[in-house]
Amino acid sequence: MTKALISIDYTVDFVADQGRLTAGKPAQAIAERIAQVTKEAFENGDYIVFAIDGHEEGDDLHPESKLFPPHNIMGTQGRDLYGPLADFYQANKDHARVRWMDKRHYSAFSGTDLDVRLRERRVDTVVLTGVLSDICVLHTAIDAYNKGYRIEVVASAIAALTEESHQFALNHLRHVLGATIVD
Repeated sequence: MTKALISIDYTVDFVADQGRLTAGKPAQAIAERIAQVTKEAFENGDYIVFAIDGHEEGDDLHPESKLFPPHNIMGTQGRDLYGPLADFYQANKDHARVRWMDKRHYSAFSGTDLDVRLRERRVDTVVLTGVLSDICVLHTAIDAYNKGYRIEVVASAIAALTEESHQFALNHLRHVLGATIVD
């Protein structure tokens, strides 16, 4: 089994108290765990992808602009990785198995070359971490499912805006997508 860890949107705007679309305390509570899981995946030789929202200031044509406040605006500190995950990325960003990937949509697969890169590396299993459980993590999992990947989700390394949304996502991931939920 060849794995890739996809770390989704664990940025200042989604996690920090001052973030523009923050999940706040639940997202902050996973800071150490998400960094630990990422470090372990790296040590295991897995491919690591940081799939990060990148929006343009004033882009009123993007569908998210009607649903959410502006967030993860290109060129702002809101797109910076949060907490110890930022330290991991800075220390390893030039490694061939570590990739930063800008995304414009919920799913890390939508409008990106993620599928091509995973298939080049013969990846058959994606491991998902990050935020938001019920939006970008879930939509990435749905696309991974539709593309035939095995899905693992680290429950202790994902978070949502509400506990209800988080539990909905975990239930959907497990029972509809057949994801393996690990702690």
